Amino acid sequence: MENKLSTKKQLLTVAEDWFLEQEWKPFTFQKQTWKAFLSGKNGLLNAPTGSGKTYALWVPIALEILKEKQKAKQKKKGLRALWITPLRALSVEISQAATRFCQDIDPTITVGIRTGDTSQKERAAQKRNMPDLLITTPESLQLLLSSKKYDHLFHNLNAVVIDEWHELLGTKRGVQMELALSRLKTVSKNLKIWGISATIGNLNQAKDVLLGPAGKSNENSVLVKAKLKKKIQVESIIPEKMEKFPWRGHLGLHLLDEVVPIIKKSKTTLIFTNTRSQCELWFQKLMEKYPEFAGEVAMHHGSINKETRLWVEQAIRNENLKAVVCTSSLDLGVDFAPVETIIQIGGPKGVARFLQRAGRSGHQPGKVSVIHFLPTHAMELIEAAALQKAAKNTVVEDRVPYLQSFDVLVQYLTTLAVSEGFYPQEIYPEIKSTFCFQALTQKQWKWCLSFITTGGESLKTYDEYKKVEIEEDGKFKVNHRGIAMRHRLQIGTIVSDAVLSVKYIKGGYIGTIEEFFVSKLKPGDVFTFAGRNLELVRIKGMQVQVRKSKQKTAKVPSWMGGRMTFSAQMSELLREELYDAAESVHQTNAKKSKELKALEPILKRQLKESIIPKQHQFLIETFKTREGYHAVFYPFEGRFVHEALGSLLAYRISLLSPISFSIAFNDYGFELLSDQEIDMQQVLDNNLFSADFLMDDLYKSLNATEMARRKFRDIAVIAGLVFTGYPNKLVKSKHLQSSSQLLFDVFRDYEPHNLLFQQAFTETFEHQLEEGRLRLALERINHQNIIWKNCDKPTPFSFPIITDRLREKLSSEKLEDRIQRMLKQLEK
Repeated sequence: MENKLSTKKQLLTVAEDWFLEQEWKPFTFQKQTWKAFLSGKNGLLNAPTGSGKTYALWVPIALEILKEKQKAKQKKKGLRALWITPLRALSVEISQAATRFCQDIDPTITVGIRTGDTSQKERAAQKRNMPDLLITTPESLQLLLSSKKYDHLFHNLNAVVIDEWHELLGTKRGVQMELALSRLKTVSKNLKIWGISATIGNLNQAKDVLLGPAGKSNENSVLVKAKLKKKIQVESIIPEKMEKFPWRGHLGLHLLDEVVPIIKKSKTTLIFTNTRSQCELWFQKLMEKYPEFAGEVAMHHGSINKETRLWVEQAIRNENLKAVVCTSSLDLGVDFAPVETIIQIGGPKGVARFLQRAGRSGHQPGKVSVIHFLPTHAMELIEAAALQKAAKNTVVEDRVPYLQSFDVLVQYLTTLAVSEGFYPQEIYPEIKSTFCFQALTQKQWKWCLSFITTGGESLKTYDEYKKVEIEEDGKFKVNHRGIAMRHRLQIGTIVSDAVLSVKYIKGGYIGTIEEFFVSKLKPGDVFTFAGRNLELVRIKGMQVQVRKSKQKTAKVPSWMGGRMTFSAQMSELLREELYDAAESVHQTNAKKSKELKALEPILKRQLKESIIPKQHQFLIETFKTREGYHAVFYPFEGRFVHEALGSLLAYRISLLSPISFSIAFNDYGFELLSDQEIDMQQVLDNNLFSADFLMDDLYKSLNATEMARRKFRDIAVIAGLVFTGYPNKLVKSKHLQSSSQLLFDVFRDYEPHNLLFQQAFTETFEHQLEEGRLRLALERINHQNIIWKNCDKPTPFSFPIITDRLREKLSSEKLEDRIQRMLKQLEK
């Protein structure tokens, strides 16, 4: 490349020639992104996985570095570009794609990776001589900001790319990124910021969060959309005999034999389950029933050790595996061209997740993606029909960004104080320029500064909370090495239950498991993990020591992530599908989907006992069993909203007459069970579905203080109020819980205006109880015609909710027997 590359046109020619050499043709969206970047614009690229998005942004970054190197006689040392990825697993692939381009256009352009997996030796080498492009995670970027002379490190930075931005948006890791970018914009004068996002409902807002609130970000920014229409085919796996009373007991395992022909027909199949425990069970049952799959079927989830996961990923690429049973650990990024077929077990709870998984098959531009949907109970066939419409019309969820996350702000300010220190008057405008803290007041800012220097009003007598010192010139700085070290160990916003490693007695690491599951086991208990039955020998330190067991029955670990709820879009699609079903049951010649045809026995039975609600109707069913008086309500809004609605209604009914209830709920509705009859007419007459006084009643009904107390544990960890421990000596979860509860009580009694204390309540209502959705649901119900059906016995719609409540009380064998007895009575 002797000739000087001075113009944008010459640079673009280099890229186009390289694509020609690879026998590729650049997409329109790739060319649009190249031009926008080389014109100095910031932006957000909306493109599906597997469409060449890495080359859309790495090509212009590399070309700009090339142009600079030709201009300057001597290459400027140091970092030119940062590529942020939410998942470590993606960094290797991004690195391979970036290196391939560099080696052909200029082999002196270097690429490096820095994540939690990078060795100490490698990090030290990077510190001495940074690569041109560094691929890293949000947490590792914060660690770089906590190091001395970070401003020199980022001084010549030209570009930051945040990959999978939709995954960070709506989490505190996203807030962490906003704050880091606000600093980098000041330190690196010529910085261009780009995000890459899959399709979400609020793309324009996603761009504002990335680049700062509208107005500031609009003048010099673009939103580039890849117009690649991905064809998605949804195939439902329908059982031959339909049960009339569906229940979620079998996790779909009764359809195991229907799945095997699909696996045998395809090169490679990914079988997605919603939870890690379901993943373990499916793998185990598949191996038991079809031992010929040994060596051809593997399992992949986030708790299995890294070596095994990487081996599985490589084996998929090399087409050495017929099938992999997995969880969302394979949702993102990892590019597998050979995958032909996807099977989704059970409703995926959200449209975006379903489309993302479908896109894993036919993972090349122009190919059709096929996804098989396997319902774990009959009602989920309605979800299948709804998802087919969503795939056709591309209906996807919004991701709601966090606002005023003071725990993340306190952590970030301490990070700056640990490295070079900061002057509040310089940092305040930077923080105000972010989307999360655009409404930050001077009073709140002063509170945060006081908190990091004294611990605030309640804690000012304890030295351990005086982390940051104010020097003579007004600089805020951490000068204590112990404080700095502890802070660096705890940087991050991912707070989960303490994780213990699972090892064989004779050595050999299997993976990790959450403390709350292990704490329920006694030595000698057998549990299933990583596809094996293991006997617990003892828990020693942070290790669970086990040996292999030949016992057939075993407990299946449950992980905290197992409780998923419907998204708002999914709920809406489901309701529409149900209204269609209500209309079409009586029409013999109506054009029906095969899902609705298969559901006819259930729908007819539902009509016999009650009704199927239509668009303007809200259904309440009451009946009596030997357990007591049941009242079942059907908002079809997802389990989180139903949990809150159930508590709210129980509280409001108890104000009319003193009754106590037990509450059960699933994604379709909720049940109030009592030993005395509810006067339903009184409930309807008193307008108990009103959205008035919602916050006040929720507060009283839900034991909101208890929920906020649990939420506060995470806030306390992120804000550095409690220390989680050193790498080999982590603090036990129950100790963390008790220290944070103690602080919570201190703030409640002596400093109720403490911003972190208040944040615990805000997050409980906004993120856990989805108060906004709850309000909308109540407003909808208020405009509907409420139909109350007093039934003789449980209906097909109510059956899954009743059996869910029994599950909590009975072991699985007893539950199976009990349900069979109930079914015999109902079928009469």
